[in-house]
Amino acid sequence: MHFTTLIDAESLKTSLGDPNLRIIDVRHQLADTTYGDRVFAESHLPGAVFLHCDRDLSGVMNGLNGRHPLPERDVLARRLGEIGIGSETQVVVYDDAQGMIAGRLWWLLRWLGHDRVAVLDGGLQAWIAAGGALSTELPVFEPARFIAVPCDSVVDADYVQAFLETSRMYLVDARSPDRFRGENETIDPVGGHIPGAVNRFFRDNLQESGCFKPAAVLREEWLALLAGAPPEAVVHQCGSGVSACHNMLAMEIAGLTGSRLYAGSWSEWCSDPVRPVTR
Repeated sequence: MHFTTLIDAESLKTSLGDPNLRIIDVRHQLADTTYGDRVFAESHLPGAVFLHCDRDLSGVMNGLNGRHPLPERDVLARRLGEIGIGSETQVVVYDDAQGMIAGRLWWLLRWLGHDRVAVLDGGLQAWIAAGGALSTELPVFEPARFIAVPCDSVVDADYVQAFLETSRMYLVDARSPDRFRGENETIDPVGGHIPGAVNRFFRDNLQESGCFKPAAVLREEWLALLAGAPPEAVVHQCGSGVSACHNMLAMEIAGLTGSRLYAGSWSEWCSDPVRPVTR
């Protein structure tokens, strides 16, 4: 197995017995942080382990670094090793939120230098529709040695500030259009967006089925959005650095590689009243 972007339900079904496969359930709801633990205990894909968006996929908040700051690299690497992920392990990540949370772990693993990771296309819903089995068993894996190889795929607030509205950076905001405009903001204390950003709602990457659009369609749409900007200039952001990873995955599927993540995103940006805001 060597999947680096998406894996469909049928392919995953035929690979369940592969000893080098690890399936990770990252179901999560912002308004109910106990949701993932609860639904995982009720049922999950066979052999899956659970990682929590706040506890495992994020670091410690300090009020100025956003709602989902990046975890410490060595802490996350140790956690991945505990669940049996090594350098040759094929990781498959799924959620029930159209890939919004799964994309975060997909990006984190690549940030640690592990590209053998794929998102289950269509998530839990696609798995069930394909007749995939569910389980309540909790697997136990032998620990592995996960060696992090840091990748230059993230920028900070100072970088964004330095290159606002310049050709060095093409900023793409993955939030819904109303939040991008500064309307109906119920999550962060300030509404609006970073000056110069363009909006690509992460759900625009999907078909009605909840699966990603074909690569050719994504490529056409993203090239139109970028309007000549090279993929290497693209910096993705959202509310807290989670759904932005969905856009990064979409670009990767489309063959547009080299973009980076502003992990702190809007929740970090708006925590400093000196930083400019556009509405």
